[in-house]
Amino acid sequence: MELILFLIIFPLVAAIALLLIKADAGRDAVVAAASLVIAGVSIFLFIQYFDAGHKLFDFESEAVGYAMAAIEACLALVIIVLGIKYKKYLASVLAAIQAPIMIWFEFSTGHEIPIDNNIYIDKLSLIMILIIGVIGTLICVYSLPYMKDFQHHHQGEPDRRPWFFFLMFLFLSAMFGIVVSNNLVWMYFFWEITTLCSFFLIGYTKTEEAIRNSFRALVMNLLGGIGFVLAIVFLGKVFGTLELNTMLMYGGIQQYSFMMGIPVALLAFAGITKAAQMPFNSWLLGAMVAPTPTSALLHSSTMVKAGVFLIIKLSPALGFNIAGIMVMMVGGITFLMASLAAISQSNAKRVLAYSTVANLGLIVACGGVGTYGAVWAGIMLIIFHAITKSLLFLCVGTAEHNIGSRDIEDMDGLFERMPRLAEFMMIGIAGMFLAPFGMLISKWATMTAFVESNNIILVMLICFGSAATMFYWAKWLGKMSAIMAGRDNAQLNVHRGEWSVLGTLTGLTILICLMFPMVSSTSVVPYIDEVFGGQHDMLLSDSNMRIMWAMLALVVLLTVFFFGRTNKKIVPIYMAGVNTGDNLTFRGAMEKEVAVSLRNWYMEKYFGEAKMNAIGGISAAAVIVIVFSIIIGVLLIMGGVLNG
Repeated sequence: MELILFLIIFPLVAAIALLLIKADAGRDAVVAAASLVIAGVSIFLFIQYFDAGHKLFDFESEAVGYAMAAIEACLALVIIVLGIKYKKYLASVLAAIQAPIMIWFEFSTGHEIPIDNNIYIDKLSLIMILIIGVIGTLICVYSLPYMKDFQHHHQGEPDRRPWFFFLMFLFLSAMFGIVVSNNLVWMYFFWEITTLCSFFLIGYTKTEEAIRNSFRALVMNLLGGIGFVLAIVFLGKVFGTLELNTMLMYGGIQQYSFMMGIPVALLAFAGITKAAQMPFNSWLLGAMVAPTPTSALLHSSTMVKAGVFLIIKLSPALGFNIAGIMVMMVGGITFLMASLAAISQSNAKRVLAYSTVANLGLIVACGGVGTYGAVWAGIMLIIFHAITKSLLFLCVGTAEHNIGSRDIEDMDGLFERMPRLAEFMMIGIAGMFLAPFGMLISKWATMTAFVESNNIILVMLICFGSAATMFYWAKWLGKMSAIMAGRDNAQLNVHRGEWSVLGTLTGLTILICLMFPMVSSTSVVPYIDEVFGGQHDMLLSDSNMRIMWAMLALVVLLTVFFFGRTNKKIVPIYMAGVNTGDNLTFRGAMEKEVAVSLRNWYMEKYFGEAKMNAIGGISAAAVIVIVFSIIIGVLLIMGGVLNG
């Protein structure tokens, strides 16, 4: 248990130190050392509890609860003041509703409810600890050279990097807290810390757009926070428990299924907002104004995973009940509409943002279905998406700083200008949608699980959504891999630290694909067996696994045997007309010289983001409203019967 507490406390100590350190040398040393310690302890903890199964800890401290309540009150006051200052009154109102309810409950009822186990560890939390501890710290290390360049490009503005790194490490501390908290009050506390970190990081530059987008994120996450609070109050008042494991146990008992479905639906709603599902996805898209490491850490690999982590934890209580139907339909709608919206985007970060929203929707849908196979696929998607999407976000950040643009249309011949970066990005993109990489295999398993659940609507949503992914990934891949003569090498100025992190993430993308069967059999399957009770048939048969291994082996062998070996013959490039000789222009109509130009079709008329967001947002909102209307209606009827 000491190591678990260390992972929560140590990043907080590092965050405070980084807030006080102003010199680059000191900051570099602290970030590097702290990241190494956090990653090392995360790996050691994973190894130590690898065979432990679900383990509960009876850590008790009444003082911790009171301290959390005091901090919650202070944070709410900060939000209220900032909302008034920037005339974002809705944020102030939501904070003024949420915090008093929670504080009232804690002091009136919560402190009297016995808590046997505040902390737990299981295979899923261990997987999340590895993602936070390894991927999260790699992003923090990458941030050192990136933020130096960022500050250089914003000369004359105050240097707020101490605040930036304070928030990054505070966020790591809170994320560790979320994934090990069995006490839902504790989980809620850490949940709100991540919300505040996201708010301040999105508004880091303090531009008008950044402030507007940061408050949008805050408002939407506060809505989810209210759902979290109401779930805690309901559990405490009706069931007399605040422990996650006890709640899930009640959820599996038929006589409690409807009543327990209410807090489950409220917690799932909190997960939906945190995971940026429609109609709440606009906060994550707006977050792209933040520095790229923020996008990679908070809004791709880690923070939004808090939402899907909670939904996967709730999956035994979901399925084809009212809460499960809400979750699976919102996830399915989000997956399809976000995938279609990504087709119309040329801004690389927005493509990644919509792809993130879409893949989170797929994971949410898996949790909503709540079967053995769907949860297996959802966890595998969490693993692959965290690594691959972090790599892609950081690659875009490096490209932007060196070619001056994040637009896909400006990545003509990136393979010529920044060959190493292009290789890393191509591996990342291949990891998202090509066989034999893990994302495609996991989507295959997801489709199988949806078919077996007999949910025809979900099957249609994933089929059309998966087809849409081909359009935007293939367009991007084609732009980078095109050979454009006469391009200067722009990667000479990339910091060595950036290359180290990008190379590590690329290696992890390949390694996790090679280790796919082992990760499944040693970490994911034991967790699901424990949750669902007993052994089940896996979605991927031994023959399918052998096919995947053969495909991976072929990729490796082709790389080994043909790397650096070529008898290439360079010839003039054909370009819709006579090449003038420089491979950059050709003679077109009337013998006029025309510069070669490669452009993609983004189909804005058909898949414009405004249209897709409107359709998806209205549909998802309707599902949520209908579900909670049914819950409220049934409660009113039950209340009337009891009173009568």
